[in-house]
Amino acid sequence: MSTPTSPRWILGGAPRPAAPKLYCFAHGGGSAAEYLRWARDLRAGEPHAVQLPGRGSRIGEPVITSMDALVDALLDGVRPAGEPFVFFGHSFGSLVAFEFTRALRAAGRPQPAHLVVSGYPAPHLRRDPSGMHLLGDRELLRAASELHGGIPPEILADDALVALTARALRADYQVLETYTHRPQAPLSVPVTVLGGTEDRVTAEQLEAWRELTDAEVTVRRFPGGHFYLRDRPAPVLRALSGALASVAAKERDVPC
Repeated sequence: MSTPTSPRWILGGAPRPAAPKLYCFAHGGGSAAEYLRWARDLRAGEPHAVQLPGRGSRIGEPVITSMDALVDALLDGVRPAGEPFVFFGHSFGSLVAFEFTRALRAAGRPQPAHLVVSGYPAPHLRRDPSGMHLLGDRELLRAASELHGGIPPEILADDALVALTARALRADYQVLETYTHRPQAPLSVPVTVLGGTEDRVTAEQLEAWRELTDAEVTVRRFPGGHFYLRDRPAPVLRALSGALASVAAKERDVPC
C-alpha cells in the first residue's frame, strides 16, 4: 500500500479530477505559492506546488543543503496521487524535478508522463563553481539579483526580509554548488525545455537536455530573461497546456 503525500509538501490548486496533475518545483529560494497563481488560467491540468522546508508554510523547518538529502526527503514525503501526472520545474526546480524523476525510476515507482524544465542548463554539462552559498546574506541576494533578477527591492531594504530570504536561497545554492551529476541510462520520459531569449542559459545548454532522455524533446524559447515566465506568463501557460493535453490524449488512447 502506498503512503500518501505529507500535507506539508504539497500546496494544491483548484481540483480538476479529469485532468492530469501538474507538480511544480520552484526556483532557488522560491516558494510554492507563486506557481499556484497559474491555477485559474491553466485549465488543462490540476496544479500542485511542492513546498520545500524552510520557506512559505514550512518556514520554521530546517533547510536541506544537498541533492541526495533533498531527493531522499522527496521520496519519503511526496507520492504523486493518481496517474498520469506531469512535473514542471523552473531553474533550480528543473534540476530537482529531473533528479526526483530519476529517483522514482530507481525506486520502481511511477514516473511523470512528461517533464517540463525551464531556465536551467542540462545537468550533465560542466558548470564552474561560484561559491555563492558562502556569501553573506545581503551579498548573496545582491549577487543572485545581478545574475537573474527576481528579488524585489523591498526585500533588500529590510534586514529581517534579507535574512529570511537568504536562508532558503543559500540552501538551494548549496544544493546546486555541491551537486555532482551521476551518469545513468536516459529517461524514457518526454521532455519540454523552456527558456528566455535574454537569459544567461544559452540555447545550446537547453538543447543538451535531448541527451538525457530517449523520448521526444521539444525546446522553446520566449522573449525575456531568467524570469521570462513572470513577465509574459500567457505563452508559457500555453506551452504547459500543450504538454498536459498531450498527456491526457495519450491516456485516452491507451487500450483497456
